[in-house]
Amino acid sequence: MKLRSNNRIDAGFSLSSMTDLVFLLLIFFVIISTMVSPTTMPVDLPVSANKTKEKPRVGVRIDADGAFSVNDKPVAPLDLEGALKDKMALFEAKDPSLVIHVDQRVPAGVTVGVMDIAKRNNWKVIIATRPK
Repeated sequence: MKLRSNNRIDAGFSLSSMTDLVFLLLIFFVIISTMVSPTTMPVDLPVSANKTKEKPRVGVRIDADGAFSVNDKPVAPLDLEGALKDKMALFEAKDPSLVIHVDQRVPAGVTVGVMDIAKRNNWKVIIATRPK
């Protein structure tokens, strides 16, 4: 007597979970690739739609010819850090912030130098831009 089993093994499988997984991996890699190399997109730094709510009291202006001024008073490049410390001491804020107005034609190294001064003194930095 031959007994037949009612349980059959189905050899097929559903691809819906596989397509969901591939789609999620695709989204993950697209997002990560934009984070890894943000310099590949063209950026015009002097124009921005961002607005800040902070009211900085100390400002540095760097003209196209490389002249520095702190709160509209001319300062020699070597005396910039001392002048900024004096102005920041007058306001004694909890979180001192510094706004930098930089002309488009100024090399980025000059701006980084001012930002380095701010980092050494634990000041917040705001780079002023034109609205779009």
